[in-house]
Amino acid sequence: MATLLLQCVAPLQSWGTQSEYIVRDTGREPSKSGIIGLLCAALGRDRAKPLDDLAQLRMGVRVDHEGKILRDFHTITNKLKSKPSTTLSTRYYLTDAMFLVGLEGEIGLLSELNQALKRPVWSLFLGRKSCPPSRPTHLPDGLKVDQDLKTALSEYPWLGQNKVKHEEDGKQLRMIIEDMKKGQSFVKDQPVSFAKFGRKFHPRRTATTFIDCPRYEPEASYPLMSFQEIAQ
Repeated sequence: MATLLLQCVAPLQSWGTQSEYIVRDTGREPSKSGIIGLLCAALGRDRAKPLDDLAQLRMGVRVDHEGKILRDFHTITNKLKSKPSTTLSTRYYLTDAMFLVGLEGEIGLLSELNQALKRPVWSLFLGRKSCPPSRPTHLPDGLKVDQDLKTALSEYPWLGQNKVKHEEDGKQLRMIIEDMKKGQSFVKDQPVSFAKFGRKFHPRRTATTFIDCPRYEPEASYPLMSFQEIAQ
């Protein structure tokens, strides 16, 4: 099996799996449903189309920087009715998080996805449309023809910005790997359908481990502004 790596880095991300409408949650790392949705956007695949080929990919996530939870309070006024009404909602985001995502599967499909991420048909976002990536999700060296999922995630260079942060934050990294046989955690983010009135998801099993932080490569880092800097 081959592995395709992509990065999810932005001031704001949100990967909800448990709630809709009034309270919108976020997980601590990208959900499989969110990543498959991102791939569908890159491919230009309509939400009513089948997801079987993408859903069968085995997913893993390496957390290069744990984001902080942000709670945002929304008011939405509907002025189309005879009597305007206001809806209150609470939405949660991750700030300044960095994730390396891996997808394991057949090389033909992964090659197609790699090209789609390089030249996406539609705009990409990290969980919600209000969360555009601050770095390209595509990695020039992200297609690993002869590496399994765990090896590819463990060996790819750290995504952080500089050597100081690598020494401060990069000692051990959390890694979440899809394991349908032995995984001890369950999350309902295995996509079955994204159809507008027929969205459906199944439970998925994952296993969490901690690995030594891989090497730091200065030429691979990007200058970034934090959420706090942008908000000021």
